[in-house]
This record gives sequence, structure tokens and C-alpha cells, in this order.
Amino acid sequence: MKKEIRIFFTAMMFLTRLPVPKMTDHSQEYLEKSARYFPLIGWMVAIISGVTFLVFNKYVGEDIAILASIIAGILTTGAFHEDGFADVCDAFGGGWTKEKILLIMKDSRLGTYGVIGLISILGAKFLLLKELPKFTPDIANPSINIFYNYRHFLLLLIAAHAISRLMGVFTISLFDYVTDPDGSKSKPVTARRPSVVTILVAVLCAGLPVVFLSWHFALAIVPVIIVAYQLARYFKKWIGGYTGDCLGAIQQVSELTFYLSALIIWRFVL
Repeated sequence: MKKEIRIFFTAMMFLTRLPVPKMTDHSQEYLEKSARYFPLIGWMVAIISGVTFLVFNKYVGEDIAILASIIAGILTTGAFHEDGFADVCDAFGGGWTKEKILLIMKDSRLGTYGVIGLISILGAKFLLLKELPKFTPDIANPSINIFYNYRHFLLLLIAAHAISRLMGVFTISLFDYVTDPDGSKSKPVTARRPSVVTILVAVLCAGLPVVFLSWHFALAIVPVIIVAYQLARYFKKWIGGYTGDCLGAIQQVSELTFYLSALIIWRFVL
């Protein structure tokens, strides 16, 4: 149990800016096993974002609450995934060969494609999150417990963050990490494929929030898997596999795909 706790804190240190115990380090052994807790880290980011939304929504207003929740998530992760998405936009938008794409991707400067990509994905996230609370059935007759009133919104938020990070684990399992001959600003999470135990724990952590929702929302996982897999195949086609930035892009796109799928299910299925 002590070892698993240390592995969890390694994942927490790798994916967020949250404080961790001093015993936590970048040990390759623990880093390789930390992928099993990536979805659980998604829980933490979602809870922080969700509570931020509830506070601002109560005292300020919904639009500002949505914006505040997005900012809270970015501050929690240090824009870890957003930075990867922006680098991918720059690299695949401006590079036409594997060498050029990898060269642009490891450049710390942000280009036109990256700026446009960030504006687009943050704008899409804002608009999608703005719609989700409107489908909470308890808003018309709210109870004293605000968490209960917004339970569907909070559970969908947790599911989106957890499942989108699970897609990164799947990518690591199915595709090869691409190394740049001249060096890279990021190292692979693991030099080996994740073990069966790691994948099972990750799947369990990612799927648990959906259990507390209507079974229809499980359908939202299907388009997420399809989109993430096709995006990973696109990376493989151009550079032969994935990089850390590619995993960040997959997480961001998968999160948006889940929100969109959940909204469609809520409007046209339920």
C-alpha cells in the first residue's frame, strides 16, 4: 500500500502543480507505474474545477463561474495538456516532414497555429461547459445541498477528465514513443508498455464516475475512443508514434469529445 501511495504521488507530481510529500521523486520505476493513476489525477483536477464553478456560480454568475473553473484546472496542471496541444498545432501545422515536425514541437516558442489552437479549444471548452449545467434537472427545485443539485454536472466533469486521461494510457499501450535524435524537451512516461494491472486500474478509475450516471452516458465513451485512436494513428502516420505533447493533445481533444457526446445524449436520448 505504501508503494502504491508513492506511485500515486509520482503521477500527481508529473501531471499537476499540486504539492506532494518530499519522498516523491522522478524515479523511473514509479514513473512507469504511475500511468495507472492518470485518470484518478483527472478526478482531482475535475473536483477542483467543479468546486470553483460552484463557488463563483453562487456569488458571481454562471459565465464567470465557467471561466473560473477552466482557469482553476489550468492552474492545477500548470497548463500541462494545453501546452502539449498548442505545440502539436504548431508542429503539425507548420511541419511537413518528421524531422521538421519534431523540431518545431520541441521549440518552446508559440506560433500562429498554436495560438489559434489554444483559442479554439478553450473557446469550445467554455461553450460546452456552459451548456452542461442547464441540463441539471434539480435547478428548477433546488435543495439546500448545492453538490446534490449539480451532481450530474460534477460527475460529467469528473468522467471527462478521467476518461480523457485514460486515452493517454491507451496510446502509451498501443503506440511507440518517438525520440528525437537531437534530444527532446520531454521523456517518455514509460520505456515499456503499461502492464495489465496498470491498464485495469486506469480503466476502473476512469469508468467509476459513469457508474453513478444514467447508463446512456456510457455511450459517450465510444466516440472518445474513436477520436483518440484516430488522432494517435494520425501522429503515427506523420512521425511514427507519439510524444509527450501528442498525449496532451489527445487528452484535450478527448475531453471536448466527451462533453459534446454527453450533451448530444442529454438532448436527444434521455
